[in-house]
Amino acid sequence: VQLVESGGGLVQPGGSLRLSCVASGFTFSSYGMRWFRQAPGKEREFVAAISWSGGSTAYADSVKGRSTISRDNARNTMYLQMNSLKPEDTAVYYCNAQLGTSDHWGQGTQVTVSS
Repeated sequence: VQLVESGGGLVQPGGSLRLSCVASGFTFSSYGMRWFRQAPGKEREFVAAISWSGGSTAYADSVKGRSTISRDNARNTMYLQMNSLKPEDTAVYYCNAQLGTSDHWGQGTQVTVSS
């Protein structure tokens, strides 16, 4: 199983970013996927989740209304569109796949929101 995130960077408050997670090594279209984030000195926290079909999504209150999770099963890719970014969104963002009892993580992509 391999999960590779990309799309992070430095953005000004109020800006937007789209994160991507490319998955391989398992049947991507059969599993729900999640995004997490970890800010310096804080625990990793849930950001958003999407069902295997993309028909069901869930968001943390902190990003609800500002972020959209989506997936393209033909491309084995999950996305997180983040708008109206705030300095408190600064963190490393991780892609997660829970396959049975096994938890798999990507290496993360850094998002920094600063003027």
